[in-house]
Amino acid sequence: MAVTLPEPVRVSPLIKTCRWTALGLGIWWGTKRYAALKAEEDEIRAYNAKMKPIWDAEKAAKAAASNREQMIYLAKESGTPIPEGF
Repeated sequence: MAVTLPEPVRVSPLIKTCRWTALGLGIWWGTKRYAALKAEEDEIRAYNAKMKPIWDAEKAAKAAASNREQMIYLAKESGTPIPEGF
C-alpha cells in the first residue's frame, strides 16, 4: 500500500533570499562574536599563566605553615620535644 504525497509547494524566491540572507548574517555574527570572545579569553589565559607560579608559591607557603603548626601540636600532645629551629 503506497502512500502518494502531494507535489511540493514551490518556495517563493523572496523567502529563499531571506533564508540565505539570515544564514549569511548568522555566520557573520558568529565569526565576529567568536573573535571578540577569543580575544578576551586569551587575555584571561595569559594572566592566569603569569599568576599561576605566584599562586602556587602562596599555596605551598600556606600549606607549609599549616603543616608546621600541626607538627608542633602533635609534638606537644605526644610529649615529644620540639627541636630548635623547627
